[in-house]
Amino acid sequence: MKTNSIAALSYDNMNDAHPLYVRSPNGRYKPATDDQILAAGRIAAESLIPATDMMGNPDRVAQFFQSKLAGLGHECAAFLYLDTQLKPIRYIEQGNGTLNHASIYPREIVKTALRLNSAALMMAHNHPSGLAEPSPADLALTRQLKQALALIDVRFLDHIIVSATETTSLASRGQM
Repeated sequence: MKTNSIAALSYDNMNDAHPLYVRSPNGRYKPATDDQILAAGRIAAESLIPATDMMGNPDRVAQFFQSKLAGLGHECAAFLYLDTQLKPIRYIEQGNGTLNHASIYPREIVKTALRLNSAALMMAHNHPSGLAEPSPADLALTRQLKQALALIDVRFLDHIIVSATETTSLASRGQM
């Protein structure tokens, strides 16, 4: 079996040489399915950002989003809603899509920010293609969301593009 050099767990590079096990309802152990492994990894990613942490470490935020979104076979847009002290209120995946597009509606993001009484938010979405470079559509969406959120005094802090092996922060590139 040829080993893949990509470190991230995804559907196309899982290695069954060292199976993981789950306990069934009757107490017996059985090999975990790919879906169970990915679901457990996504849940474990929650520990990367405890609710008491301020989101002042861009590398940690990027690592969190990469843990949540890398390996998905479709585009998915996720938002981390923050309070006035930049502590997490809630992580929500609000835009699932196809292989190369996820539908994100600024109106829905604004409604969620208001409902959660959010003071700021960060967004990330994955590129299943493996390239963490923003597309013109990504940049246009970033501008639209920033304008919409500014109307309700919610700061849009970053938009992170995620691939299996890297992340790109639009804020650090000055493209916000």
